[in-house]
Amino acid sequence: MADRPEFSSDLFKKGLQVRREVLGDEYVNKSIAAATDFNAALQQQATESAWGAIWTRPGLDRKTRSMLNLAMLSALNRGHEFKLHIRGALNNGVTRDEIKEVLLQVGGYCGVPAAVEAFRLASEVFKEIDSAKSGD
Repeated sequence: MADRPEFSSDLFKKGLQVRREVLGDEYVNKSIAAATDFNAALQQQATESAWGAIWTRPGLDRKTRSMLNLAMLSALNRGHEFKLHIRGALNNGVTRDEIKEVLLQVGGYCGVPAAVEAFRLASEVFKEIDSAKSGD
């Protein structure tokens, strides 16, 4: 991990652990290693506030938080983050059928174009995962 003062708080370390468990070491290591003087504060903010302060709260389990993230990221049309959180949702026990239902809910409340894009992106991730499993 990059040795930066922004990454030294207990809340950062707590958030980083959850972030790794949900998104995987490879992605998190790459993000942290890419920290610069310009963007390290953003890494700190995201890791402490979202992962350290929110994802560690006892009120919702990780599976529910993942489903909420998928719905919100779909509604906001944040494709890169959405694809990342598809993988995180699967890591948190969300099934493909549950993802489908979340995205249908998005279509009903946020509009069909949001759901169409989310289904397209989710299908890309599923294809990547399936391809990696089969060795193609």
